[in-house]
Amino acid sequence: MKPSGKDVDPQDRAFGQRVQRFRKERKRTQAEFAAALGKTSSWLSQVERGVQPVQRMDLLQQIADELGVSVQQLRPGVPADGPSQAPTAQSLSNDLDETRRLLSGHPALQTLLAGADDSGPTRALDLLQSDVDDLWDLTHAGHLAQVSTLAVQLLPELERMVRTDSGEHQGELYLLLSRAYQALSAAFVRQDEADAAWVAADRAVLAAERSGNPLHVCASVFRMVQAFVRLRNLGQAEHAAQTAVDALGEQGNQSPESLSVLGSLHLALALVRARASARTEAKEEIAKARAIAAQLGENRNDFNLEFGPVNVEIQAVSTAVDLGDAGEALDIGLTIDATELSPERQGRLLMDLGRAHAQRRHGGEALRCLLDAETIAPEIIQTHQAARAAIRELVLVAGPNASRELLKLAERAAALD
Repeated sequence: MKPSGKDVDPQDRAFGQRVQRFRKERKRTQAEFAAALGKTSSWLSQVERGVQPVQRMDLLQQIADELGVSVQQLRPGVPADGPSQAPTAQSLSNDLDETRRLLSGHPALQTLLAGADDSGPTRALDLLQSDVDDLWDLTHAGHLAQVSTLAVQLLPELERMVRTDSGEHQGELYLLLSRAYQALSAAFVRQDEADAAWVAADRAVLAAERSGNPLHVCASVFRMVQAFVRLRNLGQAEHAAQTAVDALGEQGNQSPESLSVLGSLHLALALVRARASARTEAKEEIAKARAIAAQLGENRNDFNLEFGPVNVEIQAVSTAVDLGDAGEALDIGLTIDATELSPERQGRLLMDLGRAHAQRRHGGEALRCLLDAETIAPEIIQTHQAARAAIRELVLVAGPNASRELLKLAERAAALD
Protein backbone atom coordinates (compact mmCIF):
# COMPACT_ATOMS: atom_id res chain seq x y z
CA MET A 1 0.00 0.00 0.00
CA LYS A 2 1.37 3.40 -0.90
CA PRO A 3 2.15 5.97 1.81
CA SER A 4 -0.50 8.57 2.46
CA GLY A 5 1.78 11.54 2.94
CA LYS A 6 1.87 11.18 6.72
CA ASP A 7 4.10 8.10 6.80
CA VAL A 8 6.42 8.51 3.82
CA ASP A 9 9.99 7.32 3.91
CA PRO A 10 12.21 10.16 5.29
CA GLN A 11 14.68 9.69 2.44
CA ASP A 12 11.92 10.10 -0.13
CA ARG A 13 10.68 13.22 1.67
CA ALA A 14 14.19 14.70 1.73
CA PHE A 15 14.65 13.91 -1.97
CA GLY A 16 11.36 15.60 -2.82
CA GLN A 17 12.27 18.67 -0.82
CA ARG A 18 15.55 18.97 -2.74
CA VAL A 19 13.72 18.69 -6.07
CA GLN A 20 11.28 21.38 -4.97
CA ARG A 21 14.04 23.70 -3.74
CA PHE A 22 16.07 23.43 -6.95
CA ARG A 23 12.94 23.86 -9.06
CA LYS A 24 11.88 27.02 -7.24
CA GLU A 25 15.41 28.44 -7.36
CA ARG A 26 15.16 28.13 -11.14
CA LYS A 27 11.74 29.82 -11.08
CA ARG A 28 9.99 26.92 -12.79
CA THR A 29 6.40 26.07 -11.93
CA GLN A 30 5.29 22.52 -11.20
CA ALA A 31 3.36 22.44 -14.47
CA GLU A 32 6.36 23.59 -16.53
CA PHE A 33 8.81 21.23 -14.89
CA ALA A 34 6.42 18.25 -15.00
CA ALA A 35 5.79 18.87 -18.72
CA ALA A 36 9.54 18.87 -19.38
CA LEU A 37 9.74 15.44 -17.74
CA GLY A 38 6.72 14.14 -19.65
CA LYS A 39 4.77 13.87 -16.39
CA THR A 40 1.69 15.45 -14.83
CA SER A 41 1.71 18.17 -12.20
CA SER A 42 0.06 15.82 -9.73
CA TRP A 43 2.87 13.29 -10.21
CA LEU A 44 5.52 15.95 -9.54
CA SER A 45 3.55 17.16 -6.54
CA GLN A 46 3.70 13.65 -5.10
CA VAL A 47 7.45 13.43 -5.78
CA GLU A 48 8.09 16.71 -3.98
CA ARG A 49 6.07 15.54 -0.99
CA GLY A 50 7.86 12.18 -0.86
CA VAL A 51 4.65 10.29 -1.60
CA GLN A 52 5.93 9.19 -5.02
CA PRO A 53 9.37 7.53 -4.72
CA VAL A 54 11.72 7.82 -7.68
CA GLN A 55 13.66 4.58 -7.96
CA ARG A 56 14.53 4.30 -11.65
CA MET A 57 17.99 5.64 -12.38
CA ASP A 58 17.03 6.94 -15.83
CA LEU A 59 14.22 9.06 -14.35
CA LEU A 60 16.46 10.24 -11.52
CA GLN A 61 19.05 11.32 -14.11
CA GLN A 62 16.37 13.06 -16.19
CA ILE A 63 15.21 15.09 -13.18
CA ALA A 64 18.80 16.03 -12.36
CA ASP A 65 19.49 17.05 -15.97
CA GLU A 66 16.40 19.25 -16.12
CA LEU A 67 17.44 20.96 -12.89
CA GLY A 68 21.08 21.30 -13.99
CA VAL A 69 22.42 19.45 -10.96
CA SER A 70 24.07 16.09 -10.36
CA VAL A 71 22.20 13.01 -9.24
CA GLN A 72 24.31 13.03 -6.08
CA GLN A 73 23.03 16.54 -5.23
CA LEU A 74 19.47 15.24 -5.35
CA ARG A 75 20.16 11.96 -3.62
CA PRO A 76 23.48 12.01 -1.74
CA GLY A 77 25.18 8.65 -1.55
CA VAL A 78 23.79 7.28 -4.82
CA PRO A 79 26.73 5.83 -6.80
CA ALA A 80 27.27 6.82 -10.42
CA ASP A 81 25.93 3.49 -11.66
CA GLY A 82 22.65 3.82 -9.75
CA PRO A 83 21.11 2.68 -6.47
CA SER A 84 23.03 -0.09 -4.76
CA GLN A 85 20.07 -1.97 -3.40
CA ALA A 86 16.51 -2.78 -4.33
CA PRO A 87 13.78 -0.53 -2.96
CA THR A 88 11.88 -1.66 0.08
CA ALA A 89 8.24 -2.69 -0.22
CA GLN A 90 7.11 0.72 1.06
CA SER A 91 9.21 2.60 -1.48
CA LEU A 92 7.93 0.79 -4.57
CA SER A 93 7.06 3.32 -7.22
CA ASN A 94 3.43 4.40 -7.15
CA ASP A 95 3.39 5.52 -10.76
CA LEU A 96 2.12 3.53 -13.72
CA ASP A 97 5.12 4.17 -15.96
CA GLU A 98 5.80 0.52 -16.74
CA THR A 99 2.16 -0.06 -17.60
CA ARG A 100 2.09 3.11 -19.69
CA ARG A 101 5.07 1.83 -21.68
CA LEU A 102 3.23 -1.45 -22.10
CA LEU A 103 0.44 0.43 -23.92
CA SER A 104 2.92 1.93 -26.40
CA GLY A 105 2.93 0.36 -29.84
CA HIS A 106 1.24 -2.91 -30.75
CA PRO A 107 0.36 -4.99 -27.68
CA ALA A 108 1.56 -8.34 -29.12
CA LEU A 109 3.66 -7.68 -32.18
CA GLN A 110 5.95 -10.67 -31.64
CA THR A 111 2.99 -13.02 -31.46
CA LEU A 112 1.41 -11.38 -34.51
CA LEU A 113 4.56 -11.95 -36.56
CA ALA A 114 5.15 -15.47 -35.27
CA GLY A 115 1.54 -16.53 -35.75
CA ALA A 116 0.70 -20.09 -34.69
CA ASP A 117 4.37 -20.77 -33.93
CA ASP A 118 4.19 -18.56 -30.83
CA SER A 119 2.40 -21.05 -28.59
CA GLY A 120 4.17 -20.36 -25.29
CA PRO A 121 2.97 -21.45 -21.86
CA THR A 122 -0.70 -21.07 -21.03
CA ARG A 123 -2.65 -20.93 -17.79
CA ALA A 124 -6.12 -22.09 -16.91
CA LEU A 125 -8.96 -19.61 -17.37
CA ASP A 126 -9.84 -19.62 -13.69
CA LEU A 127 -6.31 -18.45 -12.79
CA LEU A 128 -6.48 -15.67 -15.36
CA GLN A 129 -9.93 -14.73 -14.05
CA SER A 130 -8.50 -14.52 -10.53
CA ASP A 131 -5.71 -12.22 -11.71
CA VAL A 132 -8.16 -9.89 -13.46
CA ASP A 133 -10.32 -9.78 -10.33
CA ASP A 134 -7.20 -8.95 -8.30
CA LEU A 135 -6.35 -6.18 -10.75
CA TRP A 136 -9.74 -4.61 -10.14
CA ASP A 137 -9.49 -5.01 -6.36
CA LEU A 138 -6.10 -3.27 -6.38
CA THR A 139 -7.48 -0.49 -8.58
CA HIS A 140 -10.45 0.14 -6.30
CA ALA A 141 -8.13 0.17 -3.28
CA GLY A 142 -5.74 2.62 -4.94
CA HIS A 143 -2.73 0.28 -4.72
CA LEU A 144 -1.29 1.48 -8.00
CA ALA A 145 2.20 0.05 -7.51
CA GLN A 146 0.67 -3.41 -7.31
CA VAL A 147 -1.66 -2.62 -10.22
CA SER A 148 1.35 -1.87 -12.39
CA THR A 149 3.27 -4.96 -11.29
CA LEU A 150 0.36 -7.29 -12.00
CA ALA A 151 -0.64 -5.62 -15.28
CA VAL A 152 2.87 -5.83 -16.73
CA GLN A 153 2.77 -9.60 -16.18
CA LEU A 154 -0.87 -10.24 -17.06
CA LEU A 155 -1.58 -8.13 -20.16
CA PRO A 156 1.12 -9.61 -22.45
CA GLU A 157 -0.08 -13.08 -21.50
CA LEU A 158 -3.71 -12.27 -22.34
CA GLU A 159 -2.74 -10.49 -25.56
CA ARG A 160 -0.79 -13.53 -26.68
CA MET A 161 -3.46 -16.04 -25.69
CA VAL A 162 -6.31 -14.30 -27.53
CA ARG A 163 -4.23 -14.52 -30.71
CA THR A 164 -3.11 -18.14 -30.34
CA ASP A 165 -6.20 -19.79 -28.86
CA SER A 166 -7.75 -22.35 -31.17
CA GLY A 167 -11.17 -20.77 -30.75
CA GLU A 168 -12.71 -22.73 -27.90
CA HIS A 169 -11.99 -20.08 -25.25
CA GLN A 170 -11.27 -17.06 -27.39
CA GLY A 171 -14.45 -15.19 -26.42
CA GLU A 172 -13.74 -15.65 -22.72
CA LEU A 173 -10.14 -14.56 -23.19
CA TYR A 174 -11.18 -11.41 -25.01
CA LEU A 175 -13.60 -10.63 -22.19
CA LEU A 176 -10.81 -10.98 -19.61
CA LEU A 177 -8.61 -8.76 -21.77
CA SER A 178 -11.34 -6.10 -21.93
CA ARG A 179 -11.84 -6.20 -18.17
CA ALA A 180 -8.10 -5.85 -17.61
CA TYR A 181 -7.92 -2.81 -19.88
CA GLN A 182 -10.98 -1.31 -18.16
CA ALA A 183 -9.21 -1.65 -14.81
CA LEU A 184 -6.11 0.02 -16.23
CA SER A 185 -8.19 2.87 -17.63
CA ALA A 186 -9.73 3.44 -14.20
CA ALA A 187 -6.28 3.31 -12.59
CA PHE A 188 -4.85 5.83 -15.06
CA VAL A 189 -7.74 8.21 -14.38
CA ARG A 190 -7.01 8.01 -10.66
CA GLN A 191 -3.35 8.80 -11.34
CA ASP A 192 -4.40 11.74 -13.56
CA GLU A 193 -2.90 10.07 -16.63
CA ALA A 194 -5.98 10.68 -18.76
CA ASP A 195 -4.32 10.19 -22.14
CA ALA A 196 -3.21 6.70 -21.17
CA ALA A 197 -6.68 6.05 -19.74
CA TRP A 198 -8.14 6.88 -23.16
CA VAL A 199 -5.84 4.38 -24.89
CA ALA A 200 -6.65 1.65 -22.36
CA ALA A 201 -10.40 2.30 -22.67
CA ASP A 202 -10.21 2.18 -26.46
CA ARG A 203 -8.50 -1.22 -26.31
CA ALA A 204 -11.11 -2.38 -23.81
CA VAL A 205 -13.87 -1.43 -26.28
CA LEU A 206 -12.29 -3.46 -29.08
CA ALA A 207 -11.64 -6.51 -26.88
CA ALA A 208 -15.19 -6.38 -25.50
CA GLU A 209 -16.63 -6.29 -29.02
CA ARG A 210 -14.56 -9.31 -30.02
CA SER A 211 -15.74 -11.13 -26.91
CA GLY A 212 -19.32 -10.80 -28.12
CA ASN A 213 -20.41 -8.94 -24.96
CA PRO A 214 -21.98 -5.59 -25.92
CA LEU A 215 -22.60 -4.53 -22.32
CA HIS A 216 -18.85 -4.68 -21.70
CA VAL A 217 -18.46 -2.45 -24.76
CA CYS A 218 -20.72 0.10 -23.04
CA ALA A 219 -18.85 -0.29 -19.74
CA SER A 220 -15.61 0.40 -21.62
CA VAL A 221 -17.20 3.51 -23.14
CA PHE A 222 -17.95 4.66 -19.58
CA ARG A 223 -14.21 4.42 -18.82
CA MET A 224 -13.49 6.42 -21.96
CA VAL A 225 -15.91 9.14 -20.83
CA GLN A 226 -14.03 9.44 -17.54
CA ALA A 227 -10.79 9.91 -19.47
CA PHE A 228 -12.35 12.58 -21.70
CA VAL A 229 -13.62 14.48 -18.66
CA ARG A 230 -10.13 14.48 -17.11
CA LEU A 231 -8.78 15.73 -20.45
CA ARG A 232 -11.47 18.45 -20.37
CA ASN A 233 -12.78 17.22 -23.72
CA LEU A 234 -16.38 17.63 -22.66
CA GLY A 235 -17.75 17.46 -26.20
CA GLN A 236 -16.15 14.07 -26.78
CA ALA A 237 -17.27 12.88 -23.35
CA GLU A 238 -20.86 13.89 -24.05
CA HIS A 239 -20.89 12.25 -27.48
CA ALA A 240 -19.44 8.96 -26.21
CA ALA A 241 -21.82 8.73 -23.25
CA GLN A 242 -24.94 9.83 -25.15
CA THR A 243 -24.28 7.40 -28.00
CA ALA A 244 -24.11 4.51 -25.53
CA VAL A 245 -27.21 5.70 -23.64
CA ASP A 246 -29.19 5.94 -26.87
CA ALA A 247 -28.11 2.48 -27.98
CA LEU A 248 -29.04 0.91 -24.65
CA GLY A 249 -32.36 2.74 -24.65
CA GLU A 250 -33.25 1.40 -28.10
CA GLN A 251 -32.35 -2.13 -27.04
CA GLY A 252 -34.69 -1.96 -24.04
CA ASN A 253 -32.81 -4.58 -22.01
CA GLN A 254 -34.13 -4.47 -18.43
CA SER A 255 -31.63 -6.90 -16.90
CA PRO A 256 -29.82 -5.71 -13.74
CA GLU A 257 -26.52 -5.67 -15.64
CA SER A 258 -27.93 -3.48 -18.42
CA LEU A 259 -29.59 -1.14 -15.92
CA SER A 260 -26.28 -0.79 -14.05
CA VAL A 261 -24.48 0.27 -17.19
CA LEU A 262 -27.27 2.62 -18.31
CA GLY A 263 -27.48 4.25 -14.89
CA SER A 264 -23.71 4.70 -14.73
CA LEU A 265 -23.71 6.38 -18.14
CA HIS A 266 -26.40 8.81 -16.96
CA LEU A 267 -24.17 9.63 -13.98
CA ALA A 268 -21.30 10.20 -16.39
CA LEU A 269 -23.49 12.58 -18.38
CA ALA A 270 -24.43 14.38 -15.16
CA LEU A 271 -20.72 14.92 -14.52
CA VAL A 272 -20.22 16.27 -18.04
CA ARG A 273 -23.21 18.62 -17.74
CA ALA A 274 -22.06 19.89 -14.34
CA ARG A 275 -18.54 20.57 -15.61
CA ALA A 276 -20.15 22.54 -18.45
CA SER A 277 -22.25 24.49 -15.88
CA ALA A 278 -25.45 23.13 -17.45
CA ARG A 279 -27.43 23.06 -14.21
CA THR A 280 -30.83 21.89 -15.49
CA GLU A 281 -29.38 19.18 -17.71
CA ALA A 282 -27.09 17.88 -14.96
CA LYS A 283 -29.99 17.53 -12.53
CA GLU A 284 -32.05 15.79 -15.20
CA GLU A 285 -29.33 13.17 -15.64
CA ILE A 286 -29.16 12.62 -11.87
CA ALA A 287 -32.94 12.16 -11.82
CA LYS A 288 -32.73 9.57 -14.60
CA ALA A 289 -29.98 7.68 -12.77
CA ARG A 290 -31.95 7.86 -9.53
CA ALA A 291 -35.01 6.31 -11.22
CA ILE A 292 -32.90 3.49 -12.66
CA ALA A 293 -31.31 2.86 -9.25
CA ALA A 294 -34.76 2.68 -7.67
CA GLN A 295 -35.81 0.19 -10.33
CA LEU A 296 -32.67 -1.83 -9.60
CA GLY A 297 -33.39 -1.69 -5.89
CA GLU A 298 -29.90 -2.55 -4.65
CA ASN A 299 -26.27 -1.53 -4.76
CA ARG A 300 -24.43 -3.65 -7.31
CA ASN A 301 -20.97 -3.82 -8.79
CA ASP A 302 -21.66 -5.05 -12.32
CA PHE A 303 -18.67 -4.29 -14.56
CA ASN A 304 -16.98 -2.74 -11.48
CA LEU A 305 -19.22 0.31 -11.85
CA GLU A 306 -20.56 0.25 -8.26
CA PHE A 307 -23.95 1.46 -9.44
CA GLY A 308 -26.94 1.60 -7.14
CA PRO A 309 -28.98 3.96 -4.95
CA VAL A 310 -26.02 4.93 -2.74
CA ASN A 311 -23.64 5.67 -5.59
CA VAL A 312 -26.28 7.82 -7.30
CA GLU A 313 -26.55 9.96 -4.18
CA ILE A 314 -22.74 10.24 -3.98
CA GLN A 315 -22.74 11.53 -7.55
CA ALA A 316 -25.62 13.85 -6.70
CA VAL A 317 -23.44 15.38 -3.97
CA SER A 318 -20.55 15.81 -6.39
CA THR A 319 -22.83 17.37 -9.02
CA ALA A 320 -24.31 19.80 -6.51
CA VAL A 321 -20.85 20.92 -5.38
CA ASP A 322 -19.68 21.37 -8.98
CA LEU A 323 -22.74 23.58 -9.55
CA GLY A 324 -22.08 25.59 -6.39
CA ASP A 325 -25.11 24.22 -4.50
CA ALA A 326 -23.28 23.53 -1.24
CA GLY A 327 -26.41 23.42 0.87
CA GLU A 328 -28.02 20.79 -1.34
CA ALA A 329 -24.78 18.78 -1.36
CA LEU A 330 -24.68 18.73 2.44
CA ASP A 331 -28.38 17.91 2.75
CA ILE A 332 -27.88 14.85 0.55
CA GLY A 333 -24.39 13.83 1.64
CA LEU A 334 -24.88 13.81 5.37
CA THR A 335 -27.61 11.15 5.03
CA ILE A 336 -25.46 8.72 2.99
CA ASP A 337 -23.99 5.53 4.45
CA ALA A 338 -21.22 4.51 2.03
CA THR A 339 -19.46 1.99 4.27
CA GLU A 340 -20.24 -0.93 1.96
CA LEU A 341 -18.72 0.76 -1.10
CA SER A 342 -15.06 0.83 -2.12
CA PRO A 343 -12.52 3.14 -0.45
CA GLU A 344 -12.49 5.23 -3.63
CA ARG A 345 -16.24 5.90 -3.41
CA GLN A 346 -16.07 6.61 0.32
CA GLY A 347 -13.15 8.94 -0.18
CA ARG A 348 -14.89 10.74 -3.03
CA LEU A 349 -17.95 11.40 -0.86
CA LEU A 350 -15.81 12.79 1.96
CA MET A 351 -13.84 14.97 -0.45
CA ASP A 352 -17.04 16.44 -1.91
CA LEU A 353 -18.49 17.04 1.56
CA GLY A 354 -15.25 18.84 2.40
CA ARG A 355 -15.64 20.96 -0.73
CA ALA A 356 -19.25 21.75 0.19
CA HIS A 357 -18.27 22.80 3.73
CA ALA A 358 -15.51 24.96 2.25
CA GLN A 359 -18.04 26.69 0.00
CA ARG A 360 -20.15 27.45 3.10
CA ARG A 361 -17.03 28.66 5.01
CA HIS A 362 -17.33 25.80 7.54
CA GLY A 363 -13.57 25.56 8.00
CA GLY A 364 -13.43 22.96 10.76
CA GLU A 365 -15.94 20.60 9.15
CA ALA A 366 -14.27 20.96 5.76
CA LEU A 367 -10.85 20.11 7.17
CA ARG A 368 -12.17 17.07 9.02
CA CYS A 369 -13.84 15.69 5.88
CA LEU A 370 -10.71 16.22 3.78
CA LEU A 371 -8.49 14.57 6.38
CA ASP A 372 -10.86 11.61 6.59
CA ALA A 373 -10.83 11.36 2.78
CA GLU A 374 -7.03 11.37 2.83
CA THR A 375 -7.01 8.53 5.35
CA ILE A 376 -9.39 6.36 3.34
CA ALA A 377 -8.23 7.18 -0.22
CA PRO A 378 -5.08 9.33 -0.15
CA GLU A 379 -4.72 9.52 -3.92
CA ILE A 380 -7.97 11.54 -4.11
CA ILE A 381 -6.37 14.35 -2.13
CA GLN A 382 -3.06 13.93 -3.96
CA THR A 383 -4.32 13.96 -7.55
CA HIS A 384 -7.74 15.63 -7.63
CA GLN A 385 -7.58 19.31 -8.53
CA ALA A 386 -10.91 20.02 -6.82
CA ALA A 387 -9.58 18.74 -3.49
CA ARG A 388 -6.44 20.84 -3.77
CA ALA A 389 -8.51 23.90 -4.70
CA ALA A 390 -10.69 23.41 -1.61
CA ILE A 391 -7.64 23.10 0.64
CA ARG A 392 -6.10 26.23 -0.90
CA GLU A 393 -9.35 28.14 -0.30
CA LEU A 394 -9.42 27.04 3.34
CA VAL A 395 -5.87 28.31 3.87
CA LEU A 396 -6.60 31.64 2.20
CA VAL A 397 -9.79 32.17 4.21
CA ALA A 398 -8.06 31.27 7.49
CA GLY A 399 -5.10 33.51 6.72
CA PRO A 400 -2.70 33.82 9.67
CA ASN A 401 -5.12 31.79 11.79
CA ALA A 402 -4.70 28.67 9.65
CA SER A 403 -4.17 25.67 11.91
CA ARG A 404 -1.02 23.59 11.79
CA GLU A 405 -3.16 20.61 10.76
CA LEU A 406 -4.54 22.52 7.77
CA LEU A 407 -1.11 23.78 6.73
CA LYS A 408 0.33 20.26 6.92
CA LEU A 409 -2.52 18.98 4.73
CA ALA A 410 -1.87 21.79 2.25
CA GLU A 411 1.81 20.82 2.20
CA ARG A 412 1.03 17.14 1.58
CA ALA A 413 -1.38 18.04 -1.21
CA ALA A 414 0.91 20.72 -2.67
CA ALA A 415 -2.21 22.90 -2.64
CA LEU A 416 -0.32 26.19 -2.40
CA ASP A 417 2.11 25.68 -5.30
